[in-house]
Formats: sequence, structure tokens, C-alpha cells
Amino acid sequence: MSTTDLLDPPARTEAAVVPPIVRARRRRRDPINLGMAVFGILVFAFLFLPIVVIVIYSFNTGRLLAAWEGFGFTAYTRAAGNAVIRGSVLTSLEAALGAAILSTVLGTLGGLALARAKKKAKWALILTAVLATTLVTPEIVDAISILPWFVSLGTDFGFAPINNGMVRLVVAHTVMSIAVVTFIVRARMSGADMALEEAAADLYATPWNRFRQITLPIAFPGILAGALMSFTLSLDNTIVSSFVQVPGNTPWPVYIFSALKVSLRPEIAAVSTIMLLLTLAALAVVALVLRRFGESTEDIAKTMAGS
Repeated sequence: MSTTDLLDPPARTEAAVVPPIVRARRRRRDPINLGMAVFGILVFAFLFLPIVVIVIYSFNTGRLLAAWEGFGFTAYTRAAGNAVIRGSVLTSLEAALGAAILSTVLGTLGGLALARAKKKAKWALILTAVLATTLVTPEIVDAISILPWFVSLGTDFGFAPINNGMVRLVVAHTVMSIAVVTFIVRARMSGADMALEEAAADLYATPWNRFRQITLPIAFPGILAGALMSFTLSLDNTIVSSFVQVPGNTPWPVYIFSALKVSLRPEIAAVSTIMLLLTLAALAVVALVLRRFGESTEDIAKTMAGS
């Protein structure tokens, strides 16, 4: 053996370091892990294959969705030229935007209040229970409850704005999504260090400056995720929308539901594909913004899930 080998011995190969029994275990696949992997693939296929099918059939040049005739962009041009479809999509986007803004403002205030409340505060427990009830209550029950309330406000109490179809959709969708925003913001602020605000107060910062420069930047990822969730919840709300909508303000999900009584056309798949792309683009924007704030991939997933 040379002097160089004594001073710098050659690196031992993996075959020499790892015992033969361990190498044999590595080569053998665990049947439980293999079965779970296959099951996971099947679950994802079950969830996402219908979406893939709709995207494919959006390029159908036929008159009916299920009858494939050829590949083309005819469905997209027909949808763009249909005034009823354009109106329903615009109604859905306007209602979703309004509900997102209103539920984000109210949900942010509620989430901050719950995050700072004492553990045994009665008002916090009551507010949490009320908001949780809105999440677990069936939508058909919410729809039946909201409709008479709107009618009473518009006729018995003379509150004319509630008779407007857009106002009805925004208010109803806000009721359905405000709890989601509240819980996401509360989860975001639960682990925040309150000593930062105390230090700012010691430096004579006003309450507004403390909120704007400390609290708001910390809560912003949760606020952004809550706004996106409320937007998407409003965008695909069908049951409540079908009850509270008025002629002239028919949202897109209600239009699709009414189209089932006749026949589904490729235009519906085309518009659905466009709205899917818009949702994915919104998710990408939120993830990009959260990444700019220094959030990791795990933190982004937790923030959007409200955990």
C-alpha cells in the first residue's frame, strides 16, 4: 500500500458499506407500500379523469357534447357568440368577486378577533360554533332559509336593494364562505408572535400603524388564501344560487343545471374549461405571491388548507 493510500484511503463503495441483507431488503418492494401507491393513483385518476374528459370534449365540433364528430374550436366560438352564456359567466364572475371582497373583509376581522381572544372567552366559543354550523349545514337548508329572509326584507321591510339579483347572490355567497375565510385567517394568526405588536406599541406606534405594518403583513398569506377560497366557492355554488337568483342575473352553474333538462352542448364544456384555467391561474398567482413572502411549499399548502 502506498503512502498516498495511507493518507487518503479510497472511498468505500456502497456494496462494501451496506450489508448484503440490507441490500436485499432494498431490492424487495414492500407490498403494503406498493398497494398504497396503486390505490393513490386510482384515487387521483377517479378524481381528475372526468375533468380531463370535459377538457377533451370541449374541442368537439358536434352539436351534442356526448356525440363526438371531430376536433376543432367550434364550441369556443359558439360560446363567445352566445349572449346568454356570456351573461351568465359575467354574472358568476361579478358575484364571486363581490362575495370574495365582502367575505374577506368580514372574515379577516373575525379571524383576527378569534386569534387574539382568550381560550375560554364565551363570545369566541359562540362565534366559532355559529361559523362552524354554516360549514356543516346542508346547502339546501341554507337555500330554503335564505330565500324567505330575502323576500321578507324586500317586501315587509321595504329594503329595495335586496330585490336586486346581484345583491342577493353576493350576500348569499358571503354567508356561505365567510366561515372559511375566518378559520384560515385564525389559523394563520394563531402562531404569530404578539410581542412584535407590543414592541411597536412601546415605540409609540399608533394602533393603525401596528395593524398596517405588523399584523396585516403576517396575516396577508391567510387573507389571500381565504379570498381565493371564497371566490371559488362562490363560482361553483349551484343550490343556493338557484334559489336566490332572479331573471336577468342567472349565474353559470344555474345555467348548466337548466341545460341538463334539454341536452348538454360542447359550449358548456368549452366555458367550463376556460373557467378551470382561470381557477388554476388564480392558484398560481396566490402561490407565487406567497412564495415572494418567503413561504415554503409546505407552508403554502397549510395556509390554503387553513391548518
